[in-house]
Parts: sequence; C-alpha cells; structure tokens
Amino acid sequence: MAELFARERFERVIHLGAQAGVRYSIDNPHAYADANLVGHLNVLEGCRQNGVGHLLYASSSSVYGLNRKTPFATSDSIDHPVSLYAATKKANELMSHSYAHLYDLPTTGLRFFTVYGPWGRPDMALFKFTQAILEGRPIDVYNHGDMQRDFTYIDDIAEAVVRLTEVIPARNPDWTVETGTPAESSAPYRVYNIGNSQPVQLTEFIHQLEQALGVTAQMNLLPMQPGDVLETSADTSALEAAIGFKPRTDLQLGLKQFVAWYRGYYI
Repeated sequence: MAELFARERFERVIHLGAQAGVRYSIDNPHAYADANLVGHLNVLEGCRQNGVGHLLYASSSSVYGLNRKTPFATSDSIDHPVSLYAATKKANELMSHSYAHLYDLPTTGLRFFTVYGPWGRPDMALFKFTQAILEGRPIDVYNHGDMQRDFTYIDDIAEAVVRLTEVIPARNPDWTVETGTPAESSAPYRVYNIGNSQPVQLTEFIHQLEQALGVTAQMNLLPMQPGDVLETSADTSALEAAIGFKPRTDLQLGLKQFVAWYRGYYI
C-alpha cells in the first residue's frame, strides 16, 4: 500500500474497500478488525505521507444503531451501534477526523444506505432473494418482513460520490463541539448521508422484486436477527446543499434494471 501511494501520488482517493455486512461480523469479528480498522489506517497513512488532496471513504447507515428518530441525520449521535460492523465504521469516521485534525488531510465520510443494483454484493438480500426465487427455493425473511430499508440505487451512489470529490472540506475555526454538528469540525472533515430518503417495507420490496422477475416468492418467515435495525431512512439535506443532487431512482425502476442485468449476466 505504501509503495502504491508513493508511486502514483494520487490527487484524490475514494476508499470503498471493507469487510461489509452485519451478520458476518458476528461470526468472524477479526476479519472486520483487519480490513476495516487496519486497512483504513493504511489508507490514511498513505494519504498523509503523500499529500493527497482529498480522501473520501465509505461509512454506513449502520452507524445509527439504536437511534429511533427518523430520518437519520448526520447531526444525530451515533454512540450506540448494534453490530461490530457498525462500530468499525464509526471508528473509521473517528480515525479520519484525527488525521484531518493532526495532518490537515481533508476527509469526507459517506454513510451509504442499503445500496443495490448491478454488480452488487452476492451476500446481500437482493442477490440472495433473486437467486432463490428463480431457483424455486424459499427466501429467509427476517422479523416476518416487518422492517423498512432506504434502498439506494448504485447509479445514484456513484453520481454523489463523483460530485463530492471536488467538494473539499476546509477548516472552520468557528466550529465547536458544543454548538456545531458532529458531521463537521474545525478540522477539514465532513460526513454525508447518501440515501434515497424513501424507506420501503421489506414485504413491499419482495413484492416489487416478484413483479420484476415474474415469479412468486416462497417466504420463510423468521424472527429478528442480532445486529439488525428496524428501519433506516436518510436525511440528505446536507448532501443536496453541497452538490445540488440527491438519490432519487424509484425502487421499481431500480429493481427492473437489476433484474435485466442479472438475467443477462447469470442466465
């Protein structure tokens, strides 16, 4: 990593690599320490040692943990994560702040909300549901489907990230812990939500996926899983103010485009 940074002398770094997923963090916590803590530190050090002008990195809506006020806002406290994965993502934000403060490294954290679409992770619900439904197998539906997620299409995520690369945080000498939002700082540090701001019930998500596939799902209704949260919903007002854009792809359209890609790639 050090050699890569020294050789390429990056102007901007977009760091999206991580060990992701809430449930796997229960089974293999050390993988999260290695990838998300040590890995993120390696990126921070590469940026510091080589004068990178702006680091953008993936955080997660999971950091909101036990928060019940919705939509989740970057001005909210995130002191009560309910999974190790979420705790490592909060740690990434704290580590980034310390490097912004100590070394004047501009950092921007991106709290993604349930990203879906082509080329997504096969361990996420959309991939597992699609594969099982097409193969005639039942799908596991946790908390009997009584959960809401703020599904955000990948193209909207990419658009927001690219626009934010040139929105470089600056020091704000007037900011204080007591009066300012935790999403900003006297250091060159910012955090944004990137979500669709339209939470959808899990059962409705499955219904729309059925329509896109033209196949009815067999559902295996199960209780709530450790580490899960009941609802995610993004307040993206700060994002829209910063870049004049917010995710807006309709779930029905996004699922239709995903299914078209899935059939073309796997079938």
